[in-house]
Amino acid sequence: MMLTLRQIEVIRSIMVAGTIAGAARLMNIAQPGISRTMKHIESSLGIKLFIRKAGRYVPTREAQDIFAQLQEVHRKVEDLQFSIGQLERGRDVELALGSVPSIANVMVPHAVAAIRRRYPDILVNFEILKIEEAIDYLMLNKGEVVVMSYLFEHPSITFEPLAKGKLVCIAARDHPVAEKSIISAREIVKYPLIGIDPRDPYGAIMAGIFERENLDYNISIRARFGTTVCALVKQNLGIAVIDAFTVADMTDRGLAIIPISDETSFQTYVAYRADAALSSYAEAFVMMLRDAMEEYIRNGVAAGHS
Repeated sequence: MMLTLRQIEVIRSIMVAGTIAGAARLMNIAQPGISRTMKHIESSLGIKLFIRKAGRYVPTREAQDIFAQLQEVHRKVEDLQFSIGQLERGRDVELALGSVPSIANVMVPHAVAAIRRRYPDILVNFEILKIEEAIDYLMLNKGEVVVMSYLFEHPSITFEPLAKGKLVCIAARDHPVAEKSIISAREIVKYPLIGIDPRDPYGAIMAGIFERENLDYNISIRARFGTTVCALVKQNLGIAVIDAFTVADMTDRGLAIIPISDETSFQTYVAYRADAALSSYAEAFVMMLRDAMEEYIRNGVAAGHS
């Protein structure tokens, strides 16, 4: 007969408690269940494991060796449960991840907060990367995953769709367009623009709104990162088209955020090595990040929050 872990637990509980009632309390089950299980075990083994002595159950002589091994099994099960508990909390686990600045500013911290709530002891190593740094970051095993606002061709890197983003128009609070509830690309090009070089992959996403409508546009001030664009717009040096993720927490920082009437959707991605599967922790992070981004696009941008 092969004993199940449940049967082992019953035998050990009787051995520790010395009574059926005590074993039932230890296992938090009814006494008849303990009695039935014990009778079934002894019947199947063909030997008696306990005898009643002075009102208590004591091991029989022939069962002494069995009980010693049961204790060892129980100890190993406890060790296994402890190790599983450590994994469930993320103990001794480091999640290394990178992100382009536009998604790194607000969305990734939301996901990191969520992953720490699920795995309280996990160590997170988070780096903000430019596109030219992403390849080395993955291929040199500096991190497991990179969050991208665009993709590129690379034979050793897999790109998985993350969430769709939208573009918005931003202006200083005292700019003429700040009071608009919605604005079109045709209206935007009437004003001095601040933006990222259209030859940059991220800048091309912003410039695409004008190119699709065959609109002439002039970026009078160029900056490398979206957060810098926001700072320049706040000084009322011009208006800008920016991705909604960059300005997700800037509605109270002197900026008007205006939805754009034209189609402005773009796809974001997570990138990881093609020859390696994501860990369960990285998969959980990606799921939490996707949820945060989709919720913001659904609620934040749709509400026009300006």
